[in-house]
Formats: sequence, structure tokens, C-alpha cells
Amino acid sequence: MATVYRVELMIIDHKGLDTDEVIEALQETSYPNGCIAPIVMSVDTAVIDYSDDHPLNTGDRTEEFIKLFTKKKEKLIKYKCG
Repeated sequence: MATVYRVELMIIDHKGLDTDEVIEALQETSYPNGCIAPIVMSVDTAVIDYSDDHPLNTGDRTEEFIKLFTKKKEKLIKYKCG
């Protein structure tokens, strides 16, 4: 028996990776004893001017997350696992 979880993450990319590189980093990481095997099912992106004063760094991250991703649905990129 196994359990399937749906987890929503926010990842801030400070290195300028592309979407595929972020997905690869998440999916190809070796976890102890193979305890989890994440599969990225979809990705939604937003480009921001990140700074020490940005709300994702200082404020209510949840509120800023909602602001970023309720307006950016046209940038949704779906990835099929295979």
C-alpha cells in the first residue's frame, strides 16, 4: 500500500534555472531509502523583481502567492508525467 499526496510548493529561483531544470531537481533528488518519489504534475510561473523588500521576503507570503498566481493563469504550463 502507498499514499499519494498533493503538495503545493512555492520555489523562488535565485539562479535563473529554467522550468525543466527546476522540475528535474525536484524529481531526480535521491531521497533516503527511496521514501518518496515526487512527480511534478503542473507548473505555474510568475516573474518578479525580487529584493530584500519584496513581500515574498518580508511580508505575508501567502497573500503575495495568491496575488501572483490568481492573475497569471495564462502562464500555466502543464507537464505530462511519463
